[in-house]
Amino acid sequence: MTASASPASAASSSPPAACARTPAPAAAPDQIESLRADLEASGWGVNSTRHLLGPVADDALHHELRLPALRAVRAVLAEDRAAGASPSPTAVLTALFMLGEPVSAADLDAVLRRTRTAGALAMGLVVAVDCDAVVNPQTQGTAGATGAETAGPGIGGAASPPATGSSAPAAVSSDVALSDPAVVRAAVDLRPHEVRDDAGDVRWWIASDLGELITGRELTPDHVLGIGGAGLTLAGLTPRDPVAAALDLGCGCGIQTLHLLRHAARVTATDISARALAFTAFNAALAGTDPDRLELLHGSLLEPLADRTFDLVVTNPPFVITPPAVREAGLPLMEYRDAGAPVLPALVAALGDHLRPGGTAVMLGNWEHRTGRDWRDEVRAWLPDGLDAWVIQRERQDPVEYATMWLRDGGTIPERDEAVFNTRLGPWIDDFAARGVEAVGLGYLILHRPVTGETGPDGDPRVPWRVLEEVSTAPCEPLGEHVARIVSTRSLLASLSDDEVAALHPVVADDVTRQDHRRPGDGDPALILIHQGGGFGRSRRADTALAALVDVSDGELSVAQIAAAVAALTDADSGAVRDELVAATRELAGEGFLTL
Repeated sequence: MTASASPASAASSSPPAACARTPAPAAAPDQIESLRADLEASGWGVNSTRHLLGPVADDALHHELRLPALRAVRAVLAEDRAAGASPSPTAVLTALFMLGEPVSAADLDAVLRRTRTAGALAMGLVVAVDCDAVVNPQTQGTAGATGAETAGPGIGGAASPPATGSSAPAAVSSDVALSDPAVVRAAVDLRPHEVRDDAGDVRWWIASDLGELITGRELTPDHVLGIGGAGLTLAGLTPRDPVAAALDLGCGCGIQTLHLLRHAARVTATDISARALAFTAFNAALAGTDPDRLELLHGSLLEPLADRTFDLVVTNPPFVITPPAVREAGLPLMEYRDAGAPVLPALVAALGDHLRPGGTAVMLGNWEHRTGRDWRDEVRAWLPDGLDAWVIQRERQDPVEYATMWLRDGGTIPERDEAVFNTRLGPWIDDFAARGVEAVGLGYLILHRPVTGETGPDGDPRVPWRVLEEVSTAPCEPLGEHVARIVSTRSLLASLSDDEVAALHPVVADDVTRQDHRRPGDGDPALILIHQGGGFGRSRRADTALAALVDVSDGELSVAQIAAAVAALTDADSGAVRDELVAATRELAGEGFLTL
């Protein structure tokens, strides 16, 4: 299970602010140790942040509304000042790193007692602010009717600029290179992220580039994204069995790398962006990981890896389907998402060369739905020989919805400049229309290399299993354990003949429930539904035979014995019932309703 304090998002509807580009953070070991100790002592975590902001403001921040959180933080700090108390560490750190507020060096010194402002400056976490350029709230009136209001007294008595109705960050004319500044602002986004897994509970603080919510500007091409919804999805989807070697392909800020280091003896992280690798290195050091277990490689996708193989590969690759016209026109492309050419077909085909026997690759992806064609046929053509594959479409978007989502992701929003937005939206719509693309699917791809020596029912090397499906039900996250179990079960079933499946003694999964629908007074149900409480939360309609299979699968009876009993009770052909329940066992076990 993972949780982040208001997961970072790339885009919002804030107006521009003067936030100059800064290098990625870097620190010596002693600086990192001091910072980690300070953050641990501060108690700044997901729960403390939510408690500080309150559920309403915290939820609003998750939805890219900054003003309620600003008001909550300012109120807490004002109360601290009025009481003559030290400022809340959670309030200072949240205001500075998550909300883009300038804070006084005195307050930051009080919170980061070992690191102090000087250390934060040296590591590139903050930059000095020219106090003369910061608006004095004493000269500002509240906007009242317009919904805009002043910031009120700055943190620790330092002046803060007013917050507009759209919650703009501090508008300052310049950042100055002061060795002993009175006021600083964040140079990076930094926020807590918490994990609970088999290794226990852990809290990290993850640095990334400031998002558009703080800067008010479009993202730069080498923007390093923080922990967003996609990153959390991938982390939850990944199996967490212990492995010797794992690969984080396109590591970004390094959140997948940190998760992998919890259960992999050694992790390799690659990225085309040197800036991303620098953030990953910083975050791994701040998390206290063993540097000898982590290798960082600079290069595009699989290029730096030569013929190396891994037990587990995780990747959220630059899969966004960016039209050629957009690339040719020189419109902004993001390294973390826009590959410059269709990347998934080539990447999926090549991943098999980097998976060890028994190894698994887990990735997110997009694929096109073309008029008159099944999306499964296109994706199936990507799959390499010799690998099992499970492709799950979770969502389908029309071309306008898809293009708008990614334009907003990069900070191009109609609320700021409708003309620019329309100019960039047009090529996406034109390209999809010209190629007959009626929708885009979003989902997961899970690849698995069979263990050496696995055979099929005929004794030959078993044939890889392939499942390409649409699953729109709400999953029970995290899914990693479920994914590992399903991959193992489907691999087992692929090696068994129907007679061998008939001899199995299945057990219904603990999370499965049965729901009967009947009219009042009727003895038999008119409709039987089998529900899955975990995994993908699937539901299946069951006939009498399938319902009986689920009802009596407690490990005592074989599938063949259950089939014989059902045939006797229903006066049906025993061979036909046996075939039906063997097929049903394959399906139900392959979806997690039954365990083998």
